[in-house]
Amino acid sequence: MIKPNPYAKMQEDSIFTASKEELTLMLYEGGIKFCNLALTDIEKKDTVKANEHIQRVQDIIREFQITLDFKYPISNELNTLYDYMHRRMVSANIRKDATIVKEVLGMFRSLRDTWKEAMKIARAG
Repeated sequence: MIKPNPYAKMQEDSIFTASKEELTLMLYEGGIKFCNLALTDIEKKDTVKANEHIQRVQDIIREFQITLDFKYPISNELNTLYDYMHRRMVSANIRKDATIVKEVLGMFRSLRDTWKEAMKIARAG
């Protein structure tokens, strides 16, 4: 008999109870996590795993794009940025290019940090 993983259950519960702001932060953290995993895979020359992790990054980017609310002007700029990030990850996947993954990783970190700061300001104000 397989024992349930309590960590997986806790993680699932946190997703279902998270606010929209927290879910956005989780997605940024996921993008960072999967970029880092892809970098490790590329270094190890594990093209199968690198492909899987890069595709996860692409999925996260697409999730950001499809959930944009275009009634806000910033959404157009974010959509352009997300489109660029997605195209770069497609290129990184084709070439298994760590430099491109690092570029996108930097963007994810910047976006995450900005989002964290916006969350702090929103809670304080």
